[in-house]
Amino acid sequence: MGIQQAVRMNGEAFLAWEGEQQEKHEYFRGEVFAMVGASDRHVTIALNVASALRAHLRGGPCRSFISDMKLRVEAADAFFYPDVMVTCDETDRSRDLYKTAPVLVVEVLSPGTEAFDRGAKFAAYRLLPSLREYLLIDPATGALDLYRRDPENHWVLHPHGPHEAVELQSVGLNLTGARIFEDAPWGPSSNESA
Repeated sequence: MGIQQAVRMNGEAFLAWEGEQQEKHEYFRGEVFAMVGASDRHVTIALNVASALRAHLRGGPCRSFISDMKLRVEAADAFFYPDVMVTCDETDRSRDLYKTAPVLVVEVLSPGTEAFDRGAKFAAYRLLPSLREYLLIDPATGALDLYRRDPENHWVLHPHGPHEAVELQSVGLNLTGARIFEDAPWGPSSNESA
């Protein structure tokens, strides 16, 4: 999803204010950004991943969420709407408006957000002690960049192509490129800007 700067406020004021808004907004270090709608391909890819996770996790302690659930990164003074996230944290089950302890976050890249998703947003996500994996999906190239936290707390890139399976160790799921890009083929798109 694309972003457009809106206003400045603190995190608590943001939660109260955003609950009254028609549109979604992300909050990052005092700044509030209006979320711009996503393309059909972006939404389909996110739904494919979320559906596979939902089916895989059914009946267990972990739950998957789509882009309507906020993720609070308190150490970064931020609230984000990841395209997909999974939390296995018992405390998160009792939180209704946002989650705080994901093991997996997935972002579908778009031209308007790719630099932020790879840069400042990933830096914020790395502050989450619970996070074990961060998957970036590039619809334009088919690249599946999985970052995994190792035992020494380093983030290691595990790049995959669109025809490969990605092993999501955090949730015990092998996710194929064919499943990720089902009904949303990867490749250049002339009209995708968000």
